[in-house]
This record gives sequence, C-alpha cells and structure tokens, in this order.
Amino acid sequence: MPADPSIDTWTAVVYDSYDITHPPRHPGIGWTRFVCVSDNHSFVFPVPPGDVLLHSGDLSRHGTLKDLEVTLNWMKSLPHAAKFFIAGNHDLVLDRNYEQGGSMRTYRPLDVKDKDLSAARKLVRSKELRKAGMIYLEHETTTYTSPTGKAYTIYGSPAAPFYSIGAFQYKEGDGKAIYDRIPASTDILMTHTPPFGICDVTKRKKHAGCAELADRLTHEDLQRCRLHVYGHIHEGHGAAAVAQSPENPSGRISVNAALPNKPLAIIVDLKD
Repeated sequence: MPADPSIDTWTAVVYDSYDITHPPRHPGIGWTRFVCVSDNHSFVFPVPPGDVLLHSGDLSRHGTLKDLEVTLNWMKSLPHAAKFFIAGNHDLVLDRNYEQGGSMRTYRPLDVKDKDLSAARKLVRSKELRKAGMIYLEHETTTYTSPTGKAYTIYGSPAAPFYSIGAFQYKEGDGKAIYDRIPASTDILMTHTPPFGICDVTKRKKHAGCAELADRLTHEDLQRCRLHVYGHIHEGHGAAAVAQSPENPSGRISVNAALPNKPLAIIVDLKD
C-alpha cells in the first residue's frame, strides 16, 4: 500500500513514515529527492535511494575517529550520487576549537587521541570521500546540480547551543554571529540544532531549539530557503511546512531528521 505523505504541496512532498522495504516511488523528472538523516551515532541502518543524501550531524557516538569511520564507510556504501554532511555536538574529533585546546579539552575521552583530531579533519575532506560524492560542510556553502540542471545552493553549520560537554557549541548570545553567516542564496540549509519552536520539543515537553537561529530564518533575505534539515533533539523527529511567502508559496520544509526509536530517514521531494 502506498505511503501517505505528511506534507503535500505543489512543489514539495514529504514522507516521514513508510515501509523501508517499499519506499515511495521517486516522482520523476523535474523533481529532486532529498533523503534526510541525522544523529545516527555510528548506528547503520537501511536508507531509501534518492538523488541526494543529507546528514545533519552526530555522525559518531563517543566522538572518536573509529566511531566516525563507521558512519563515513556506511555513507560511502549508499547509492545516492551526492551526499552532504555536517558534524554535531557528539563529533569531538572534528572540532577545530577542541583540537586547539577549547573548553571541551579537559573532558576529552581518553580514546580521542591528538593524532586522531588531525586525521579526522583530513578524512572528511579526502579525495576518497569526494569520489564517493561526499561533501563535508563546516560553515560553508556548496552547490548541487540536479539531473535537470537545477542548481541548489547548500549551506551547512555544525553549531548548537551549549549543553554539557560536546563539540561546536556556543553560549547564549553567540548564535547571532554564527547564523548571520548563512548566505541569502541558500536553498538548502543544514544545521545541527533545530530552530526554536519547530520540531524541537524534548521528552520533558520543553523547546530546545536555538532562538537566534529561529530569528535568522525570519529575515527577508532567507525567504528563498526551501528546505532546512537538522537533528540534535531526537524526540522532535518529524517535519513541518513553515514560512510561506510570495517567493516561496509552499513555504520552507523544516525537517528534524534525528533518529527516533525506529530508525527511518525522512524523504523530501522538491520540484526543481
């Protein structure tokens, strides 16, 4: 039986519940299928095919190079022609600040070795991964061109508000400068943290997203952004259509792809 989309507009269709053995059919020429995952913490699982894989961080469980390699090898094996990924707060071995003696260094697990910090950062930008279609983004922009020639500008940031120990974290008030860097040309936004108020409710029924990110998304220059993929708050897994505008009548599709108890990627089909 065909899966019912959770969001269905004339330019975007979203599936957050389906049979992984019989995923929804690709809508065909003129559409791009984005398969969204996040927070797998070195756990590997079946993922439906698509044009693009988006991974919004927490690639590793304990932040070690070994943990990171598990996820990267899994991503290499997936059939998507293009795969874009960012880090998250669990990914200690990728944090440049951490490597340089940032505030988390005191709490570093014994199995995250100094030599691994350099090796991990080289690995995520290696020719081997690029040959597999994998592009790592750290406050950076890249472009994906669909089979029909549609160019999507993609921006990725691993940052998240400070909570306990972790990587790429910032204190309250520092988020504005981080998210002011998001270019106005962004079509696809990848962050690790959710924006405040959208798919960010914890098991304690509290919103855990970033208010500074949420505010940035209201700015007029980002109204062309069609898809925002994030994770971090597992309980917020799901999708919503927000911020309809004359430039983007179907609104921005906001996806929390952090793995729920039953791991399942979220499928987003966008009309080119």
